[in-house]
Amino acid sequence: MQFHFADYVLDTSARELRLRSELIAVEPQVYDLLLYLIENRDRVVTKDDLVASVWGGRVTSDATLTSRVYAVRKAVGDSGQQQKLIRTISRKGLRFVGEVRTPPMDDELGELCAEPDLTESSERIAALPLPDRPAIAVLPFANMSDDPDQDYFSDGISEDLITALSKLRWFFVIARNSSFAYKGKSVNIKEVGETLGVGYVIEGSVRKEGDRVRITAQLNDVATGSHLWAERYDRSLADVFAVQDEITEAIVASIEPQLYAAEHFHSKRKTPDSMDAWGLVMRAMSHFWRITPADYVKAQELLEKAIAIDPYYGQALAVLSASHTFCAYNGWSEMATSVPIAERAALAAVRADSEDPWAHHALGCVHVLLRRFDEALGEFELALKLNPSFALALSVYGLALTFSGHWEEAGVATTKALRLSPRDPFAAIYNGIAAHAQLVGRNYEEAMRLAGASIRLRTDHVSGYRMLTAAAAMAGRGEIATAALQELLRRQPDFSLAWIGKNLPFKYEADREHYLEAFRRAGLS
Repeated sequence: MQFHFADYVLDTSARELRLRSELIAVEPQVYDLLLYLIENRDRVVTKDDLVASVWGGRVTSDATLTSRVYAVRKAVGDSGQQQKLIRTISRKGLRFVGEVRTPPMDDELGELCAEPDLTESSERIAALPLPDRPAIAVLPFANMSDDPDQDYFSDGISEDLITALSKLRWFFVIARNSSFAYKGKSVNIKEVGETLGVGYVIEGSVRKEGDRVRITAQLNDVATGSHLWAERYDRSLADVFAVQDEITEAIVASIEPQLYAAEHFHSKRKTPDSMDAWGLVMRAMSHFWRITPADYVKAQELLEKAIAIDPYYGQALAVLSASHTFCAYNGWSEMATSVPIAERAALAAVRADSEDPWAHHALGCVHVLLRRFDEALGEFELALKLNPSFALALSVYGLALTFSGHWEEAGVATTKALRLSPRDPFAAIYNGIAAHAQLVGRNYEEAMRLAGASIRLRTDHVSGYRMLTAAAAMAGRGEIATAALQELLRRQPDFSLAWIGKNLPFKYEADREHYLEAFRRAGLS
């Protein structure tokens, strides 16, 4: 549900507060307090109400409560002096007094974008057959340090292991984002194996203290529940990358000894010169995968700091490039500003490390937006050769195929991306690209279904609304198209026929005109 007040929108499904199209960063408890006030706007809310509902009944000081109310007011442009939205009722409590609207969705649109049946989804994933290669998931390693801010370090160890294993052609490795869906959770190995469709699960922990690190890792067989291999490493921080390679070799040797004997594993990764630069990139990656404008700004700040420390750090340059092209494509930044930055960074990334799949993915993204379709397809294919489990690259490869007119091949690519990463935060994007492919193929009902799936997963993203608007309009479903267009324009106010003509890189004029006609029918000007 969405609550509209003043120029703000509080979206309960995405747990986000927006001022027009700008995301407002709020702490979870501040968000919960604002939501409670809005939901109970028909009455005065007492301190006891807030403590019971927002703090779960825990003892809460007046100072804490006052600071959270202050933060809520600041987030919505209010203050204790003005009290235009949140009014203090003397000796009684608080009341939200702003006018709140909850625009109803068209019934058909609401049904199409309703919450998915999670039981059905889990059963569908569990029914997937195991691939013809050893299938592995690397769960995020637990941070055993006293400092929770060290999460980035244990996440980085896990992510590097996934990348190293993904380069080995005889393994099927679940993509990073689906593995990280289990971060901070107590898991049952058998359930993880069934949900992700793998036969092996790797888990471990990291404790970083000063310039020393202890890494433990173990390999589990899903079918038997037994440990095939476990090891502990006590090293200096300078040896972290060597330890990652040792763990990878041990895993390969445990699962496929005959292949390991025939072809010894050698890591081709070019490690950064500085652990500080690596740490900044790992912090940036946590923002990159959250997929919001504010997080991408933060990721870019961290990546630029890493590049200042190590100008030849290929992954830092590549992720910086990819973040800029993603922002431009989603209307979060101007193409004319972001694409040149992205191109310079992508070319520098390839020069710095031609074996890094991120570098070729980044350059492929640039080529798509600059309408260099053959070059784009070639870069994505090289990225996937270097890392066959790179679900994000596979999905954007599907987008490049779609803009090139190869919609059937695009559908195959996005389906494979979702199989590689069944619990991916980018799944909304993958479904949006799949919907785009079906739109180009004139399969409007299927495009609407996939667009609805995209919106269910991320109500804050434009791709699902773009596709739902266009497909519904071409299918003659005018009410759905109108409602979807309204939601799209709320998220991307500058979206127009002129924006489409200028920024979306269709190879064939017939496909561009078909897309424009869809939005004309929906009422876009």
